Amino acid sequence: MSVLLIAGSPSERSRTAALLSAVGQRLEFRGAHTEQLRVRDLPPQALLLADFAHPSVVSATAQVAEADIVVVATPVYKAAYSGILKVFLDLLPQTALKGKTVLPLATGGSPHHMLALDYALRPVLQSLGAKNILPGIYATDAQVVLSPEGTYQVADDIADRLDEAVNTLINEHMGPTLTHAGRFSAVPFSQVRCSV
Repeated sequence: MSVLLIAGSPSERSRTAALLSAVGQRLEFRGAHTEQLRVRDLPPQALLLADFAHPSVVSATAQVAEADIVVVATPVYKAAYSGILKVFLDLLPQTALKGKTVLPLATGGSPHHMLALDYALRPVLQSLGAKNILPGIYATDAQVVLSPEGTYQVADDIADRLDEAVNTLINEHMGPTLTHAGRFSAVPFSQVRCSV
């Protein structure tokens, strides 16, 4: 299972990057292979001029095509996802996310912009053919706090939601994991989708 982590923040170090990193660490711990694509590292001229043939754009598009799962993280500005992410998504082919599961993540200054995931980002991901878009995870500045050591710490409630999302991704793509005794591991009741 290959996972592409798309960082849509214009800043190198940010709450958005911390949230994306937290998901990446959880996925790697569970055995997934992750790669990161920082949109800010792509040449601005290639992005703004929609240079589809630019080697960096071709490479980034190929990364999206090769991934089974895509995790997209963005800061929310004025009730919308970042402009740099918008420019990148506009460069992708219309079926770039076909057959893929997507987990959207966002950070913002207040809870008032929480619905930007559903009203702004989700329709774009659907238009790119995503097979399954998991419920997005939105964190406010108060939920991703800068520690005195200079690193960002994710609050417990957000960490729990990240754990739940990663469990869903793993279960959908790898199935239940076997224990060392050859039996299926226990499934927490919170993950049971239906019962008979």
